[in-house]
Amino acid sequence: MTDKPASSKPTGIEVRRQVMGDAFVDRSMGNATELTQPFQEFVNEHAWGAVWNRDGLALKTRSLITLAALTSLKCPQELKGHVRGALNNGCTVDEIRETLMHCAVYAGVPAAMEAFRAAQEVIDSYQKPE
Repeated sequence: MTDKPASSKPTGIEVRRQVMGDAFVDRSMGNATELTQPFQEFVNEHAWGAVWNRDGLALKTRSLITLAALTSLKCPQELKGHVRGALNNGCTVDEIRETLMHCAVYAGVPAAMEAFRAAQEVIDSYQKPE
């Protein structure tokens, strides 16, 4: 049976689609290979299903935390996707800026500079889905 009760939480891939958008998820899943397919399933189940789907923090807050972590780890490519996700979750450009500014103190100016470049690229091209 594939129908789930109306009161149950969304699946990991449903949360991933809500945050990242259908086009992003379709591209990620469609580009999966024999090597990477199990990893995509792992991400859907554990990151999006078990962590992003938890009670206690709004998706908007989780997005800002993710931006901070990715800035600290110097992962600008991954950060770009999550800037789009943050915008989809209702984060403002001001909130994104302040999160990256805060990271400059704790993660370092070079890491924040890379993050600002990546974020600007996404913000410049972002169009919120209707």
